[in-house]
Order: sequence, then C-alpha cells, then structure tokens
Amino acid sequence: MAGVKNPWARVVFRRRFFVAGALLLQIGFLVFLIAGSGILFHYFNWALRILSIIVCVYILNKVEKPAFKLTWIFLILLFPIFGGILYIIFLFHSNPRKLRRYSERVKHRSEEYFYLSGDKLPSLLTEAPDFLPQVRYLQKYAGFPIYKHTQAEYLPSGEAFYKKVLEELETAEHYIFLEFFILREGQMLDSILAVLERKARSGLDIRLIYDDLGCFMSLPPNFIEQMERRGIKCIVFNTFRPILSSLQNNRDHRKLICIDGKTAFTGGINLADEYINIIERFGHWKDAAIVLRGEAAWSLTLIFLQMWNMEPWRNENYPALYPWKDGCPIESDGFVQPYADSPIDNENVGEHVYIQIINNARNYVYINTPYLVVDDNLISALTLAAKSGVDVRIITPHRWDKKIVAITSRSYYRQLISAGVKVYEYTNGFNHSKTFVSDDRVATVGTTNLDFRSLYLHFECGVVLYNNRSIGAVKEDFLNTLPLCHEITPVDCARNIFQRVIPDVLRLFAPLM
Repeated sequence: MAGVKNPWARVVFRRRFFVAGALLLQIGFLVFLIAGSGILFHYFNWALRILSIIVCVYILNKVEKPAFKLTWIFLILLFPIFGGILYIIFLFHSNPRKLRRYSERVKHRSEEYFYLSGDKLPSLLTEAPDFLPQVRYLQKYAGFPIYKHTQAEYLPSGEAFYKKVLEELETAEHYIFLEFFILREGQMLDSILAVLERKARSGLDIRLIYDDLGCFMSLPPNFIEQMERRGIKCIVFNTFRPILSSLQNNRDHRKLICIDGKTAFTGGINLADEYINIIERFGHWKDAAIVLRGEAAWSLTLIFLQMWNMEPWRNENYPALYPWKDGCPIESDGFVQPYADSPIDNENVGEHVYIQIINNARNYVYINTPYLVVDDNLISALTLAAKSGVDVRIITPHRWDKKIVAITSRSYYRQLISAGVKVYEYTNGFNHSKTFVSDDRVATVGTTNLDFRSLYLHFECGVVLYNNRSIGAVKEDFLNTLPLCHEITPVDCARNIFQRVIPDVLRLFAPLM
C-alpha cells in the first residue's frame, strides 16, 4: 500500500478541502441569515435572543452531564443571538434514534450468546465475593458477563503488541475480525494486511471496521476497493459528512483483533507506525494492550460482531462462529470481564468501571492516561480516595499530541494535587496507555481515555481483570515507567498568570475538546 500514497495525496487533499469548505459555507450562511436581515434585523435579533433563552431552559432540563450543559449555556450567553440557533442546527442534523434502534436490535439478538460457555457469576460468589457489585453491574445491567477459563497476557508496548499480533494471526483457521480508530499506511499496517490477504485467499473470513474521521487524513479514498480486491470485507464507521451535527462526535474509538473467537486483543494501540516507534511523532510512544485466550475472547468477538451487524439487513449466525463446541480447555486464571461502551444508550460504562475501581481501592490506584480532562464525578472519586489515604498516582504525557488539551489538563492538575493525588508526566514522550490497577487485585486495560470524548461520546471497549496474574504485570509496567517521569508540583502548574488563567478559561470548553 505504501506505493500508492503519493499518487493519492492530491485526491485526499481535495476531499479534505471540500469538507472544510462545506462547513465554512454553512457557518457563513448562518451569519448572513442573522446579520443580513435588513429592516427586520431588530425584530429578528430579539426573536433569536428569546429563542436562546428557551434553548437554555431546554438544556438545563435535559438529561445530560452538567459539564456539557455548562459549556453550551456559556456559549449561548457569550453569543446570545448566535448561540441558540446554532444549538438547534447542531441537534437538527443529529438523529441518534435510528442508530439507537439498530443498536438495541443487535443487542437483543446477540445478548444470549455471551453465555454460550455458561454463567460464571455463581463461581465468583464462591471464590471472590468482594468483587460482586462491580461484576454484577457489568453483567446484569450493562450486559457483559464475567468469564473463567481465560489466560490474559499484558503487553506493555506497541512493539510487544505488534510482534504478538503477527504471531497470533498466523494461527487463524476460520476468521479474523479487526476494528480500529486509526489506520495509517506504513510498515505496521502493510505487514498485517499482507497476512490478512494471504489468509483471505486461503478461505478465511476477514472483516475490518475503521472509523472514517480517525482515518480521514491517513487513507486513500479508494481504500475499501483495495481491501475488497484483497478479499477483506470492510466497513467504514460513521462516514464523515460536512454538516454541523453532534453525530459526528460519535466515533468508533475501539481497537480490537479477534481470531477464531479463541484469541482477542484490545488496548490503546492503533495500526500506525508511531505506535511501534518506527517513526517519531511526539517522542517515544508509550502504549499498552492485552491479549485474551479462552472464553473471554469470545466476548470481545461478540462486541465486534454487534458493531458489524448494526446494518438492519445483516443477520449473523452467532453460534456458528463460537469455537468451543466441547468446552474451553484453557486453564482458569482468576476472572476476566470484557466490556464495551456506547454513547447512544445514556450509560457511561467506561466511566463507571473507573469510578468503581477508585471507590473500592484500599491501598493504591495507579492510572495511565494520555489525557486528563474529566468531569466532577471522576474528580470527586480521585480526590476522595487520596484524602482517605489511598495512594493515587496518574501518569500523563510530557509531549502531547493536542496542545490545547495539554494546557486544559493543567487546570485539573492543581485541583488533584492539592487533594493529595500524585500526577506525573512521561518525559520520554507521549504516554498513550489507558490502564487502571488497584491493590494487586483488579485492573483494567482498554481504549477509554480520561477525557469527555472517550468517556461520553465515543464507542469504546476494555477488559477488567480480577485476581488475575496479569494484574501484577500492569502494576510492574506502571512502576517501571515512573522513573522516566517528572512529578508535577503546584509550582509547575502556576509559574505565571498565564499558566493560571488560560487553563481555567479553556476548562469551560473541555466537553468540546
């Protein structure tokens, strides 16, 4: 694929230019509509102001995170003529009802197949009852059961992930499913696609989902046609359209590789060369993933299939893909519970997993995250844990991919540090890992960042480990990373007035970042 990059560069640029131009035209038309009303401008002005007041009342009574409400009301107060109609146009093009209906249909058709290996909740009641509230929430309410007969292997870098993926892909006998936010042409993607093409030609079912906005600048326009010629079935998630719409915020941020329902990967790593440090974008790229072998791998496979079958005309034969016809022979290693999070069901599963780990901690909570832009629920949980004597430590990047997010994060640093939370920046480069580990008993590895987009707007996934040997590996990786970090002090957060004021102003817009 690397050879087609340059010929397509101009085509890709034209597509991006068209999208940007279309968005600017919509904004320009809106300005003209408001400012160019001639003699009726006075009445139009007051009508829009009244509309903005009505919109503010609607926002206040809407079931939504307070931070989102505050940001929109602030914008409407800042632009009393513009704000209300902009919010209405934003919602007018947003129709999640159709997507929600498809999602509910797929969930209803597939939920029973999570239990093809049986219900392991009774075993948990006997062997690890302390975890019951956390496990019961994910299983009984969110719909993601707990499993035994699973071996988990923590992969502390993109390089380890890449090597393991190539090894496991060669073992595939029936199917390989992949779902990624970012695909970028280069050594990593090309080598994996070469294996997939070879497997497809030998008769395996190869499927790929990728997010359109995540790959907006990294793939040629004819990428799907290229995949079809290779025998790879391909779906683009939520095709980016040049309209003002909140649906454009709902991106597929998951990273999944599922092999025969027996082996599955997830974590923070996309298929692009910076993730394995072949190229350098923001210094050394620190990332993490996990591979599951056994019953829990089937759960991640079903999570992929739920996304694949969102189209109403698809009707998957789920049992035909289940690999363990005579029971799973993998030895149990504690309990493993994969989960997924959707922005269209009003249930913040990823956030609740994190909050439960923090609230149940007795000795320590160690966190890796590339962004630290959170709402009051997580701030309260983190600060309360620290004030209660729990050793709460968070590693973020020192070199950031998004400068505005980095500046905004520092407003949270001050509040967290003052409560006793220890915040570190990875000085070697960019820390993209998303891991929590607590008390040597529980850990989660997945795709969810500590920011508004990941927690509330994106499709995400992850894996919770209970009394599993890989929990020690997650902790060890965190402790091995600490010597490469700089601990942030209150002085670092406020060396001058700009470092104090600018982050606080940007924090008002945190839900839009």
